[in-house]
Amino acid sequence: MLAEGFAREGVPVVLADVKGDLGGLAVPGAASPKLTERLQRLGIADLAFAGFPVVVWDVFGQDGHPLRVTISDLGPLLLARLLDLNDVQAGVLQIAFRLADDEGLLLIDLADLRAVIAHVAERAAELSATYGNVAAASVGAIQRALLTLEEQGGAAFFGEPMLDIADLMLNAPDGRGAINILAVSRLIQNSRAYSTVLLWLLAELYENLPKICDAPKPKLVVFFDESHLMFDGAPKALGEKVEQVVRLIRSKGVGLYFVTQNPMDVPDAAGGQPGNRMQHGLRALTAKEQKVVRAVAETFRAAPGADLSRTILDLGVGEGVVSFLKVSGAPGVAERVTILPPTSRIGALSADERAAVMAASPVKGVYDQTVDRESAAEILGRAKPAPSGPWRHPDGAAPRTDRNTDAAPERTRGRNSWATEGRDGGLLDDLLTGGHGRRQSVGEALAKSVVHSVGSQVGRAIVRGVLGSLLKR
Repeated sequence: MLAEGFAREGVPVVLADVKGDLGGLAVPGAASPKLTERLQRLGIADLAFAGFPVVVWDVFGQDGHPLRVTISDLGPLLLARLLDLNDVQAGVLQIAFRLADDEGLLLIDLADLRAVIAHVAERAAELSATYGNVAAASVGAIQRALLTLEEQGGAAFFGEPMLDIADLMLNAPDGRGAINILAVSRLIQNSRAYSTVLLWLLAELYENLPKICDAPKPKLVVFFDESHLMFDGAPKALGEKVEQVVRLIRSKGVGLYFVTQNPMDVPDAAGGQPGNRMQHGLRALTAKEQKVVRAVAETFRAAPGADLSRTILDLGVGEGVVSFLKVSGAPGVAERVTILPPTSRIGALSADERAAVMAASPVKGVYDQTVDRESAAEILGRAKPAPSGPWRHPDGAAPRTDRNTDAAPERTRGRNSWATEGRDGGLLDDLLTGGHGRRQSVGEALAKSVVHSVGSQVGRAIVRGVLGSLLKR
């Protein structure tokens, strides 16, 4: 309902679609028996169903336009969080970024970062005096983390063309704000990757938008679903940066909504910033849950004598307790309200409907094709010419060039000459005669069969041990 309301007012919206069911905002809703009964109960005779201008985005490029960022733009702080690096490993990553900046190496995708990390490892002794110690163990840990990220499909998030924040702030021809839906139902399976995308988006908005004062309405509104994941396990430096951005981003005309099932999961420094509060019903079956309900009730400005804890526990479907800022800026008294049903569909888009939304998108064709320009991987690869010179044995000796191919005695050819033509001796003669010009006895043949069988079983066991998981995959 908030997204629809902002869009009607010409304010673009960004929504994180965790469950995959927000795409219905693009198509008009329909009257169901349950919805009709609710409208009658609310005294609404005619609800005008309507869809909204929607642009769908997806990090993996499957359910929407690809959402990409370059390695350089993400930066070492967020990247270290994404890779779950410790302080020492994060320091080596910082050195890699600094070296890339100093030597003009563009960091666009994972291949570029891997190349620069390898370059740092090769020059570890030289770089340690200038940038700090480069431990081989830390380099290996970073490379393993990058490999894991790549296997999980994370490479799709890095590259060009990178998302232009201005493309999230579009208005339809009729003046309504675009509703940008981030399809993250797959991404959120890795909570660290999901939170990194949200934090990057927050930082990108803060760094690129100009300051505005006393704007009549926001330039953009962002809803962070499962917002507690943005702060879980964040290092102190990152947590402080996020809290600072949350406090100051309103000066850029951006409205933030933290959406979470338990408001206590959001740190006080961030949760205390929003002025408008909306709370759906909570259920308290344990002493700990009852404590949470009381803490939530205390964040509202209650009317004299009101028991907000009991009110929150009694809320039904489609009800909430809300407190909005007054014109003066003071928080309003908490009220129990009934929420109107949306005019768009409540539910997911079908494959055909999603294809139609993407075909009508204002950014169709802008981000769909990856651009691979020359960057760090290509430059460092070109700087290392392929080794040249004569072939050598392990002991340094050159291969012999005076071999006499006619030195071996020619064997007598018999009726099996078709199997030995052009060969010295012949495989079939060896099989039939044991390599001694005579046929094998039954015992010799049986012994060779057993040895061959044992060797094959050992070989298969080795293959299963080394490649088994890959073959299964």
